[in-house]
Amino acid sequence: MVVGAGPYGLSIAAHAAAAGLGVRVLGRPMASWRDHMPEGMYLKSEPWSSNLSAPGGRYTLAEYCATRGVTAEHGSPLPIGTFSAYGLWFARHAGLPEVEESTVTEVAPEGDGFRVSTAEGPPLLARTVALAVGVMPFTRYPRALRELPPSHYSHSSGHRDLSRFAGQDVAVLGAGQAALETAALLAETGARPRLVARRSRLNWNTVPQPLRRPVLRALRDPHSGLGTGWRSWVWSELPRAVRALPAPTRERIAATALGPAGAWWLRDRFEGRVPALMGHRLHRAVAAGGRTRLGLTAPGGESVVLDTAHVIAATGFAPRLARLGFLDAGLRAALATVGEGDAPELSPGFESSWPGLFFAGLLTAPSFGPSMRFVHGAGFTAGRLVKGVRKRLGARGPLPGSTGGVRQVRAPAGHPETYLR
Repeated sequence: MVVGAGPYGLSIAAHAAAAGLGVRVLGRPMASWRDHMPEGMYLKSEPWSSNLSAPGGRYTLAEYCATRGVTAEHGSPLPIGTFSAYGLWFARHAGLPEVEESTVTEVAPEGDGFRVSTAEGPPLLARTVALAVGVMPFTRYPRALRELPPSHYSHSSGHRDLSRFAGQDVAVLGAGQAALETAALLAETGARPRLVARRSRLNWNTVPQPLRRPVLRALRDPHSGLGTGWRSWVWSELPRAVRALPAPTRERIAATALGPAGAWWLRDRFEGRVPALMGHRLHRAVAAGGRTRLGLTAPGGESVVLDTAHVIAATGFAPRLARLGFLDAGLRAALATVGEGDAPELSPGFESSWPGLFFAGLLTAPSFGPSMRFVHGAGFTAGRLVKGVRKRLGARGPLPGSTGGVRQVRAPAGHPETYLR
């Protein structure tokens, strides 16, 4: 059972189906990309490093774009809408079962497996469960905003259309790509954004180097799925090496590597159009009628008050097991975690300390490193997680006579569960 139908969930399902496992996928396909990113946004990563994963390296973003007459080339940003459509195409063509748009309400132990309850039907039983829930359960807000009425603030992932803010003052909190692109889009739709950031200055990625370069130049600064340079190459290509490090080191790497920075192609759209208060820390937020007053501490220590119509927190995501409210509380409390954090400790096959429960995506970054925060990490995750599932089930190869589909057996009368075999 795969819970979640974003890049990680779809990739895991494609590998599981190809391995002959009965697999079922619950969730809205590409939901974060389709529902939680404003129109006009672009992929920050290069198209060649943004593939979902299928056995044999098939069904790539480039293959999809070629069928649509769309250019997906190095150094050319790709619209989010194109990437979302690619994910839906992958779901239809990569051999996985049809995704069921169900809302999971509980995952709990049941016998030697799990009971997965949904809002739409009877409970389902599965021997193994892979949680690939994306980033939406982990939205992070500054503490000062939490006392405001909900209408006064929002997260950057909460908007599909920013035109509702046309003609209004909007404070955008953050210094990463989400903050910078949200602010630029607000300005382009007629709003009056102002960036507020704790950092003293903004960081911008440089224009990517050509893929084909002289050998010595390529060796000095190699390309990787997470950018150029040897450090990025290690995070991108050697997640298994990250996992071999001590837990505190892994936690630090996951929290600090590849810090906030804006894409090179966004800089001209931002600078000169969006005023920024750099080095300002938010310490208070108060509703004043229909507006919000932010109490800020400037670099010199003086207090600054910013009056605004709305606050958008582009402050990222905090991977915490406690945010998975649908996960049985006893099961969640029993999981071994990484260091002092609240992320699951995982085996090389992405299995948690609870047999049969697997994780993918953001929650796995403290185990496997920063590539798990990006689509690129789906390629490393999917095959290894499915191998971990087969090991847990005792499989040695594709199931005899299996077509990779799902066989359901109704339970006896009086037992409404549907069994996944």
